[in-house]
Amino acid sequence: MIADTFIKRPVTAIVVSVVIVLVGIISLINLPIAQYPNISPPTVSISGNFIGADAQTVEQTTTNPIETQVNGTPGMTYMSSNSTSSGQSSITVNFEVGTDINIATLDVQNRVSVAEPTLPDAVKRLGLTVRKRNPSIMVALAFYSPKGTHDALFIGNFVNLYVKDAVTRVKGVGDVFSRADDFGMRVWFNPEKLAALGITPAEVNAALQEQNLQIAGGTVGGNPQPGTQTFEYTVLTNSRLNTREQFENIIVRTRPADGSIVYLKDVARVELGRFDYGINSFAMDRPAAFLLIYQAPGANALDTYERLMTTLNDLRKTFPKDIDFSIPLETVSVVKASINEVMHTLIEALILVVFVVFLFLQNWRATLIPVLAIPVSLIGTFILFGPLGFTINTLTLFAFVLAIGIVVDDAIVVVEAVQHNIDHEKMSPKEATQKAMKEISGPVIAIALILVAVFVPVGFIPGIVGRLYQQFAITIAVSVLISAFVALSLTPALCTLMLRPSKGENEKKNILEKFFSAFNHWFGRVTNGYVKGVGAWIRKTPYVIGMLVVLFVGLFLLFENKPSGFIPTEDEGRLLVTYEMPEAASTTRSVAMLQDLIQRIRNIPETRVVGGLAGLNIISFSNKSNAGTIFINLKGWDERKGAGHHAQDVMNKIRAATADIKEARILVIAPPAIPGLGATSGFTFELQQTTSTDNIQQFEKVANEFLAKLNQRPEIGMAYTFFNSRTPSYQVTVNRDQAKKLGVSVAEVYTTLSNFLGSSYVNDFNLYGRNFRVMTQADSSYRSSLQGIEKFYVRNSQGNMIPLGSLISTKVVEAPAV
Repeated sequence: MIADTFIKRPVTAIVVSVVIVLVGIISLINLPIAQYPNISPPTVSISGNFIGADAQTVEQTTTNPIETQVNGTPGMTYMSSNSTSSGQSSITVNFEVGTDINIATLDVQNRVSVAEPTLPDAVKRLGLTVRKRNPSIMVALAFYSPKGTHDALFIGNFVNLYVKDAVTRVKGVGDVFSRADDFGMRVWFNPEKLAALGITPAEVNAALQEQNLQIAGGTVGGNPQPGTQTFEYTVLTNSRLNTREQFENIIVRTRPADGSIVYLKDVARVELGRFDYGINSFAMDRPAAFLLIYQAPGANALDTYERLMTTLNDLRKTFPKDIDFSIPLETVSVVKASINEVMHTLIEALILVVFVVFLFLQNWRATLIPVLAIPVSLIGTFILFGPLGFTINTLTLFAFVLAIGIVVDDAIVVVEAVQHNIDHEKMSPKEATQKAMKEISGPVIAIALILVAVFVPVGFIPGIVGRLYQQFAITIAVSVLISAFVALSLTPALCTLMLRPSKGENEKKNILEKFFSAFNHWFGRVTNGYVKGVGAWIRKTPYVIGMLVVLFVGLFLLFENKPSGFIPTEDEGRLLVTYEMPEAASTTRSVAMLQDLIQRIRNIPETRVVGGLAGLNIISFSNKSNAGTIFINLKGWDERKGAGHHAQDVMNKIRAATADIKEARILVIAPPAIPGLGATSGFTFELQQTTSTDNIQQFEKVANEFLAKLNQRPEIGMAYTFFNSRTPSYQVTVNRDQAKKLGVSVAEVYTTLSNFLGSSYVNDFNLYGRNFRVMTQADSSYRSSLQGIEKFYVRNSQGNMIPLGSLISTKVVEAPAV
């Protein structure tokens, strides 16, 4: 018998328990901390850019070929994609919960490599990015100039050059997504000057490629050489350009007849500007640069955030004057608050359990023995957290709160049995313990197995609910099993060392013992009353059964009429606002809307930091000129006590403050209850067209009818979509007959149009030790309206410049932007 071994060797039992506690503490130190168990599916994102292409072109030429290859990746459950009119292609591949994300990322990368040769050259040159990603943002950092000394370009490049790398190296940070401006050498064509000189955009691009390149100069005097060679010299070249002046002096054309030279500055305006003008960020009413930081899988959120803040505070000392950062979004405070609340409950439960045990055992020695079972059972449970992939979260801590009252049961049974033998059988503590363990070892094991049988099946409930409560159930089951082992080892060993005979009835009692005597008298009366009541009800069995039936029916009706949900939405201390202006609204209008909204929201007293991005829809994570997202970090819960300051109240205040805005659809959204399960609270579903038709307008009609019916249901507060197939667009058609008659290649027509209206990536240049891109495009005045096309020219086979407008026709059509 296991108990007899430890009764004879109590030191062994104590040592075993101490080892369990020590190993548990060591395991606890290395465990990740989170608000909830990680039940969000592992995701891998694929992103690429086809600059200048419309949404349908991006889908057909980039997104679909990649999806075709990626489909069927082992462990994949589904994938979704966005193709936008900004040329962005983004695909999210979701895998089964528990899939090794590293292997999944490698599998996706291999399949993307197979698809890459079929993609447009423009996409391949910019490159495809395959990343494993935590679906939810841990922290959003906004860097800005409080006094307005620096513009967004300066701030963005400072962040990309000096801050991003340091943040990426922080232990626990999985990914850093920069929404900060990068430098770009912008070459803005003047189509009229190009036409006057008979030069095409393609010629300019060719000159850039020819005269801005990286060449290895080699060495002078390198081996093999005669034995008389004395020195060896490295040949340095300045073939790659890095200043605006150098680019301006690129030679586009020479005329040997008259010796004239056409420089780039003669036909274009060159500036060191932004690589991408599609995203504009603001924080605290100032232009800003955003870093969106994702936590690494399995990392400790609290430790990661603390290390991140330490790194940023160290970097802050080296920031240029009038550069600072704010935090418009962070998910760590709510984790810390949740863990603290449960820890307080855990301590309260521990105190209450100790008090109740002492109240009924009425002996500090007898009380101490089962109380010592609590830390051994609970801390020992952490040993299995690592191998099982568990985290310290609100559900596992809540399991400990519940387990506190369970793990002492077995020990109390043992103590009571031993004390009974000492008092009534007049045995020594050792003899009493041996006799008691022979009688109750079986029941102790049976109690533990019954409790395990109750909780373990909860961990095998299918679906996401089962995954959510799996850690809760297994934590209780493991702690119960350890408590049973403690009841068979440490508890009997301590009984032999600590228990003593109780005082007789006639012995002198102290104040506490008198209180216990009075309590026992009162409790005995209550017990006798309960026994009499039960005896009376036993004689009225039909009435009791009838009452039970009525009770169960009532409970069933109440349950049926009570609204159900996954997890209630709580005050997370942060909010999101998204807005969408009329289709085809310009970036300028979107930026003005963003600034107006930020100012209105900042006037609400419960907000602490407000920052946003114009041109980004955070729900679909797609770039749209008419959309924007605002992050709102609320003041701490201790600063928002009392009625009217809850996050839901703040949402209502934001809606009231923006109710008069008619130019945009504004959504005020709470974050998801569990990070990673969607971008917002509520639920998201995908409506898929399974037929082969390409009638997007008909699909949109069906989707809108479906949403209208959803919004009529009483349980749906709001259903919405950002899909719109009716974005105003210009359809350009080439008159092929006319082009051929004039000796113009159809490909040349489309290429010229793309070079002027799109943004062409030519090559790279070096600055501050980094590579940046050289981009060409027509100057803004030629792209502000359709009339600008009239000034575009294309060269025919005879070398004459033909107006592009004479070869094409345009009409306004409706097409999806995403």
